[in-house]
Amino acid sequence: MRFFLKPPSSIARVRLRSMSSMSFPQPTESRAKELAENYNAILAKVHALNPRTRLVAVSKFKPASDIMALYSIGVRHFGENYVQELVAKSEQLPKDICWHFIGGLQSGKCKDLSNKVSNLWAVETVDSLKKCKQLNNARERKEGDVINVYLQVNTSGEEQKSGFLEMSDLEETIKYIQSDECKKLKLVGLMTIGSITESKAEHEENHDFTKLVEWKKVLDEKYQLDLELSMGMSSDFEQAIKQGSSCVRVGSSIFGARPPRV
Repeated sequence: MRFFLKPPSSIARVRLRSMSSMSFPQPTESRAKELAENYNAILAKVHALNPRTRLVAVSKFKPASDIMALYSIGVRHFGENYVQELVAKSEQLPKDICWHFIGGLQSGKCKDLSNKVSNLWAVETVDSLKKCKQLNNARERKEGDVINVYLQVNTSGEEQKSGFLEMSDLEETIKYIQSDECKKLKLVGLMTIGSITESKAEHEENHDFTKLVEWKKVLDEKYQLDLELSMGMSSDFEQAIKQGSSCVRVGSSIFGARPPRV
């Protein structure tokens, strides 16, 4: 069964909102229909496994009009991989969008990300104490809203991937976020990107996801937390949900293949 996601409001209000949003970039009618169908097909799969799992539509390299196509049916959580692209889109699009930064976070970009995206809902790729401090300090100087934070764990141990490798480093960062020194960050959960090998393997469990679940159990017990898990993308989100993911990040299955980065 397919269904179009709408916020809990009357048809008249939905139409009124659509009219008021016409000042933003708009998709063609056919593109809007395509994206709504794609999104709702993925959402149906997510909800069939766990209706509480959050679906983040990853819109990197896609035009702002594509985002508005999904915004018009009630979608609010969107993910971007590059700070410059996120800043540009956040300036172009409605301020009630909940932006997730899901790309590799460079120290030199923390200030721009924190200062220039007022509706930054979450940074899912925090992989060091230093970057935590940079995000918090910049946000505090700007007097911006609190940013939700996921700490990225390199569960696959791949050299080319970012993320905490040692539990001790992760715990040091958690202690900072929980301290009075950190006023603008809220620890929400852990995040990982599973290896391609594990995503394509035929065994029952993705071992990279299993490791994140194990780290969550240790940290929840030690620090009295209930951490969310952000794991799973287009190729493996269903398996991730089966293993307890609270949040999945899906791009190409919704928006189609991406053009190469220029």
